[in-house]
Amino acid sequence: MDTSAYYQALLTRRQELTQRLGKIDDDLNDPRSADMEEQAVEAENDEVLEGLGHAGEAELKGIDAAIERIGKGTYGFCVTCGAPIVPERLALLPATPFCQDCARQ
Repeated sequence: MDTSAYYQALLTRRQELTQRLGKIDDDLNDPRSADMEEQAVEAENDEVLEGLGHAGEAELKGIDAAIERIGKGTYGFCVTCGAPIVPERLALLPATPFCQDCARQ
């Protein structure tokens, strides 16, 4: 299996996520407003940003694991059952470690 296109897609997505997580971190570290009503809005926004940050970090871990599988020569095979992952699934979810059947379980 030629993994070069998948590898490039994973690197591109990794770079996008790293930039986005940096912006989220910057936003979370912005000074707070002195206005109490504004502080309440900022607290709600921070919760949303933290959720996005956690999701982004989880996706980064998946991308790093996929890149590691490429290096080991196991990319494109389900980590659960060992079956090949169909190219259409990899095109949509290049970091997926599971075939469609195992992902459903």
